Amino acid sequence: MSHITLSRGSPSGLRARSKRQTAASALLGLLCAGLGIAQPLTAWGQAYPQRTVRMVVTFPTGGAPDILARLFGEKAQMGQPVFVDNRPGAGGNIGADFVAKSAPDGHTLVMGTVGTHAINGALYAKMPYDATRDFVPVSLVASAPNLLVVNNDLPVKSVAELIAYMKANPNKLSFGSPGVGTSVHVSGELFKSMTGTSMTHVPYKGRQFAIPDLVGGSIQLMFDNMPSALPMAREGKIRALAVTTAKRSSAAPDVPTVAETIPGFEATTWFAIFAPAGTPKPVVERLHQEVLRVYRLPEVQERLKTLGLDAVLSTPEELAAYQATEISKWTQVVKASGARAE
Repeated sequence: MSHITLSRGSPSGLRARSKRQTAASALLGLLCAGLGIAQPLTAWGQAYPQRTVRMVVTFPTGGAPDILARLFGEKAQMGQPVFVDNRPGAGGNIGADFVAKSAPDGHTLVMGTVGTHAINGALYAKMPYDATRDFVPVSLVASAPNLLVVNNDLPVKSVAELIAYMKANPNKLSFGSPGVGTSVHVSGELFKSMTGTSMTHVPYKGRQFAIPDLVGGSIQLMFDNMPSALPMAREGKIRALAVTTAKRSSAAPDVPTVAETIPGFEATTWFAIFAPAGTPKPVVERLHQEVLRVYRLPEVQERLKTLGLDAVLSTPEELAAYQATEISKWTQVVKASGARAE
């Protein structure tokens, strides 16, 4: 009857059970290590998030990445709040680098852009982070054309007229962007390269600083993000000439594409969520599922449509593959244009 005395409540029974559990845990740990499985993964998935999630936006408020991040912050249901943190500068590099060097626990994310995660590596001689090695993809979120817009006083009403004007007035025009390496910037470089024209690039710290100069005439044109430029064009404050995607946008079907005048011209701006490299897979999957849920909500879809954005969701693997193709494409464009970060 000695086995009865080793009851669940007796000290000796507890010690015996503890030893068995320790041995079992040690064996499980060895098995996990042998199979390359990290023990904390299940716990990570169940416990995440444990505090406020920080979504870093690499540009100032008001632009498409900021709007997308705030929509996620408003609609996310993760048991913890999502805080949007705008950290602009250096074409998005400052904010992206902050996330790259943050703890890989899923509590600091970045609303990446084609600039921060596909273009900047070719533009900047020294990058503070590696766009692929230092991040783990979560999901694509949205894409949009850029909209070629000009100051109302510029005497052109089509892409063909703009090209003719630029060739007759070399280096007379200036185009603005919210920073070196943004899709707004390289769209202009691609335009110059494919048309054999020249104009001066004027980088700003954010589009909200560039737009007043465009309206006022200090700069004459921009390849601005559709969500930012379309409302102003509709209000008549600036003139829309063309969209930069291969096909016309459903948000502005009356606006032609640049490619209708310059065959092969295409520049799509995209936005995607990334976490620091090393973030546990269950955390990435939790984030991925919430991203899909939020951006599939009918009210969010409608909001994106009015802004000229298309919800483009993906798996982490699909985002990684797409990012690789975009890096290759824009590296070639940057090299051909000779553009470098100032």
